[in-house]
Amino acid sequence: MKEVVLHVYDVTNSDSEKTNNTILQINRIFKDRIGLGGIFHSAVQVYGEDEWSFGFCETGSGVFSCPVGKNPMYTYRERIVLGETECGIAAVNRILRELGREWQGQSYDLLSRNCNHFCDVLCERLGVPKLPGWVNRFANAGDTAVVVAESTAVKFRQAKTEIVNASRVAYRFMAGLASKNQASPESPGNNQNRGSPTFQGAWFKNIISAGAKPSSSESTPSHSQDADDGTPLRRQSSTEYSTHL
Repeated sequence: MKEVVLHVYDVTNSDSEKTNNTILQINRIFKDRIGLGGIFHSAVQVYGEDEWSFGFCETGSGVFSCPVGKNPMYTYRERIVLGETECGIAAVNRILRELGREWQGQSYDLLSRNCNHFCDVLCERLGVPKLPGWVNRFANAGDTAVVVAESTAVKFRQAKTEIVNASRVAYRFMAGLASKNQASPESPGNNQNRGSPTFQGAWFKNIISAGAKPSSSESTPSHSQDADDGTPLRRQSSTEYSTHL
């Protein structure tokens, strides 16, 4: 069996330093201090020193790889060991090729088909647990029925002002991203579920009504192994990296 590791990044790929700092503030408050979630990019590592993820592109597959922890579009946050897969190298390469065909770049959707959704599917096929709930909670605001909030009332009262302020910023930011994706001619797909329905008044209520168990990060490095079927997916260059979650 082989260790499967999730690599999580803060999404800081905006041209605006102010926007990037806002995202970091949101993530610090909602994930680091409250334990609920934030705005993250994720990728999965298995067999070797590359991580696999998904993003928007106009043509072809949206599945891509890069060296572990080195995606130049984002700010690296942490690694989470999800478990060990029973799949061999050949099986993993076959799974990645299949997902490469299934996850076309134009099908990307910020709220319903982003990098975190891809990693969930990949982990499922590898036979390991899916991503911790906090990784994609801001996109999946409706998952509140799954997890009960574990933060105490005292903790919420102490952070009340920061939560309210940050929630407004997070709401505007995510709503703005969804609106831009919907309006942009380069936006992938014509998903009718994108935009306002996810960001109605219940959005923040849903977010804070659900907690997430803290993840455990480990520092044991993974050892690279060569694929044994001779046809692994290629690594993309830095100019091909996705600019989305």
